[in-house]
Amino acid sequence: DIACKNQPLDLVFIVDSSRSVRPEEFEKVKVFLSEMIDTLDVGERTTRVAVMNYASTVKVEFPLRTYFDKASLKEAVSRIEPLSAGTMTGLAIQTAVDEVFTEEMGTRPATFSIPKVVIVVTDGRPQDQVQDVAASARTAGIEIYAVGVGRADMQSLRVMASEPLDEHVFYVETYGVIEKLTSKFRETFCAVNVCALGTHDCEQVCVRNGRSYLCDCYQGYTLNPDKRTCSAVDLCAPGRHECDQICVSNNGSSVCDCYEGYTLNPDKKTCSAMDMCAPGKHDCAQVCLSNDGSYNCDCYEGYTLNPDKKTCSAVDMCASGRHDCEQVCVSDDLFYSCDCYQGYTLNPDKKTCSRAITSSLVTAEESCKCEAIAALQDSVTSHLEALSTK
Repeated sequence: DIACKNQPLDLVFIVDSSRSVRPEEFEKVKVFLSEMIDTLDVGERTTRVAVMNYASTVKVEFPLRTYFDKASLKEAVSRIEPLSAGTMTGLAIQTAVDEVFTEEMGTRPATFSIPKVVIVVTDGRPQDQVQDVAASARTAGIEIYAVGVGRADMQSLRVMASEPLDEHVFYVETYGVIEKLTSKFRETFCAVNVCALGTHDCEQVCVRNGRSYLCDCYQGYTLNPDKRTCSAVDLCAPGRHECDQICVSNNGSSVCDCYEGYTLNPDKKTCSAMDMCAPGKHDCAQVCLSNDGSYNCDCYEGYTLNPDKKTCSAVDMCASGRHDCEQVCVSDDLFYSCDCYQGYTLNPDKKTCSRAITSSLVTAEESCKCEAIAALQDSVTSHLEALSTK
């Protein structure tokens, strides 16, 4: 009983009520169903049970979503009536696939890893093609147990049942002893399901495999060589991601990011360079020059960039090497002009200087004074030469 509490199933009974099954025998089948229900841990989150009744037609007595307690299930089973003619086993299995094993009818999603199980109880030979239908159901993940009673065709039971056949095909001589199969199914559904019992050593996911199990991992993880533990997949390894610039791994998943100066596009994969010179994004005092996700500062003409590479200072236009004045440079904010020393005048080119001429006129008086001085100089010179000779 304790083992079964950890054994969730989506379990569908498909019972034959054709003409060959006498009313008292069908009552035995209902007792078998009730006793099977007693061995299960029935509930919305544990084992859900559905019952289908078939002959020439198929009737879903109640789907998996209807009853979640044993008392209600057993009461519903007690009200089932046989259908009489025909044995359309293939049609019954196909109906289970199409109409019962659906989420709308109460089947849990595949992500829940709840086993889907069918138990077919019949005493005859199918009157339709059951082999392909059963194979398709098994391929869809449905585990099929075939229970034959009395005149049941063993070959048909083996054709519809899952592998291994010795664990999925049962036979009893009469409906009177069908109840003895209850303990067999209890052992099958409870004791051998190591995943449900919690006695496995899988780190993350346990997958039932017949009477054994296999370990698996959650999405984003990979099974280690020990086949038990899991390691997070490096989703940022080369070839595993589609990030344009930076891949950031995060516990089994990944996100894309961009280098500084770039922004992630809406596709969450590629990056575009940001306009670093947009208002508010830079700290340049005068001119911002964008440069592929970055920027540099510059200055207006007449200013020079300070050592902080952000602010600007006015250039000294009269500094050495910055002007072409011959004598004097006069700075005026961002401009300059040339001038000359005293006694010189600026030439028309506004750069060079020439000595100034104060006057071009000499008076007669000044001329006489010059002649007298010149005569005196000559006389003194002659006198000095005569003295030197003596």
